[in-house]
Amino acid sequence: MSSIKVSIVVPIYNLEEYIPRCLDALVNQTLEDIEILCVNDGSKDSAPEIIEDYKKRYPNKVKTFHKENGGEWSARTYGLKQATGEYVGFIDSDDIPEITWAEKLYNAAKANDADIAFCGYDRVELETGKVVSTEMTQYGTMSKDVDWNDDFIVYANPSLWNKLYRLEKVKHLEFLPFRGCNDALFLIHSYLDGVQKLTFIPDVLYHYYLRSSSQIHSLNSKDIENLKKYLIVTKEHAISIGKYEEYKETLAAMAFVHLGISWAFMLSYDKSVKMNEALKEITKYFDDNFPEWRNSKHYSISNCFKKGLKHICIWGVHLFYKLRLPIVYIWVNRFLLDVLKKEVKW
Repeated sequence: MSSIKVSIVVPIYNLEEYIPRCLDALVNQTLEDIEILCVNDGSKDSAPEIIEDYKKRYPNKVKTFHKENGGEWSARTYGLKQATGEYVGFIDSDDIPEITWAEKLYNAAKANDADIAFCGYDRVELETGKVVSTEMTQYGTMSKDVDWNDDFIVYANPSLWNKLYRLEKVKHLEFLPFRGCNDALFLIHSYLDGVQKLTFIPDVLYHYYLRSSSQIHSLNSKDIENLKKYLIVTKEHAISIGKYEEYKETLAAMAFVHLGISWAFMLSYDKSVKMNEALKEITKYFDDNFPEWRNSKHYSISNCFKKGLKHICIWGVHLFYKLRLPIVYIWVNRFLLDVLKKEVKW
């Protein structure tokens, strides 16, 4: 049995100026018995030399791997397959975890026999250091089981880096070969494949840095088509393990949230896209592949209005889609973000 408590996978692709601050936070983690798996994904700058230096200085903690460029998804999958710890987490090389990140998440997971432990995080402007938002603190300290009748799992933040996963539950999984939404699909597949117990702590243990090249301004039609393709992969996986009929309504709700709300909005920033046509295609995609989206219990008035403003807004977006007016949602959200500088978190 491995003595490693937590494996930490760090995909490395360039970003030489940020890697040292990330690795400094990792090698100084307060939890003993960790391994830091740095996967160089064909970097073109000095990143490979930097991680080799850390390996030389911290041989008992840092492991390095070098592969041809295949994308962040492939580096994460590669690192996951090398992991030997009881739990595994994923860190982006341009972000900074608190030095207690591993210890607090691991202790929470062990204390509650959890398959996934969640913590709070903040989003920080790289250029100014300004904290834009603090997230995933609203649940306080609690634990709960995965329940496919509870829309909690539809909306629980899917980001990889504020979580530890029990390795034996996810070791067989692979990240899908396209950018964006990989974290959400990884989380959904982990639920399908046996993750059951979740635990939460409100501590802000991760600092996610926003760079000017953020995905919200770079997503395009190809990304949308990739997401459509891999939502089908998720559906087919549920069918193959005999869980689709039981979970299809919730899977449809997840598809609607990620594609119909989040990604459709980001697509609106691509000036080459005719949004009315794109939204019609997205609606047809839902009808053809996830028809349960139209009458899902997760979007009923009784369910949404008792849960507060966020869910009322989601109910409104869902209604706009059913009325064939999803462009209204795009207009309203763009006004809130672009003019009022208010970001709606779905």
